Amino acid sequence: METFTIVLATIVIVILLSMFRILREYERGVIFMLGRFYKVKGPGLIIVVPVIQQMVKVGLRTVVWDIPTQDLITRDNVSVKVNAVLYFRVVDSEKAIINVEDFMEATGQLAQTTLRSVLGQHELDELLAERERLNADVQEILDTQTDNWGIKVSNVEIKHVDLDESMIRAIAKQAEAERIRRAKVIHAAGEFEASEKLVQAAAQLSTQSESMQLRYLQTLTEIAGERSSTIVFPLPVDLMENFQKMLGNRD
Repeated sequence: METFTIVLATIVIVILLSMFRILREYERGVIFMLGRFYKVKGPGLIIVVPVIQQMVKVGLRTVVWDIPTQDLITRDNVSVKVNAVLYFRVVDSEKAIINVEDFMEATGQLAQTTLRSVLGQHELDELLAERERLNADVQEILDTQTDNWGIKVSNVEIKHVDLDESMIRAIAKQAEAERIRRAKVIHAAGEFEASEKLVQAAAQLSTQSESMQLRYLQTLTEIAGERSSTIVFPLPVDLMENFQKMLGNRD
């Protein structure tokens, strides 16, 4: 009889102790009573009646999930490999447990398919140059679709876009051709601007003959300052014109 009493007392003590649960600040307990949803409890000390009530623990901290590398084809038919990282957290514990079997696996699988679907609608140049906009598009779609699961997708970041060697060489050639084109455009613009300035200078010098003479003397000074064995003296235009007039009069 005493042994039975001890066993019974032990069972009662174990049951009483199992009624008390402690949940941390970032944890919540979804309570079911006889299979039906009862309430969400926590954090702190809570009581769960054995046999009658069952508790499913849910964490509310942000989860960092690495999206595996996805093979996709862009809109301009380029095959690339893309991987990303997903940040999400549970904001409604009841929905996260009742509306989906495994919210972690469901969110991860949805992130993979959404990443392939969204990035496949864009060309390679957009994929390389507009990552912020593409991150925002993927995040918005995921956040909308996971709302019924009580999940909040806070951010999606594309980490790597891997190309094959032939595509990398093609992009390098394209970048080099673009640099050459810009250099030629800049050079042509400089030549055009210089020609305009020369036309303006010629027009200014033609208005006064003294200006032409001063320019002639300045040119002689520059030639004299150079270390050269041969010096070419330019003849003034006025001198040649006067010489031609003299020959005309003699004829």
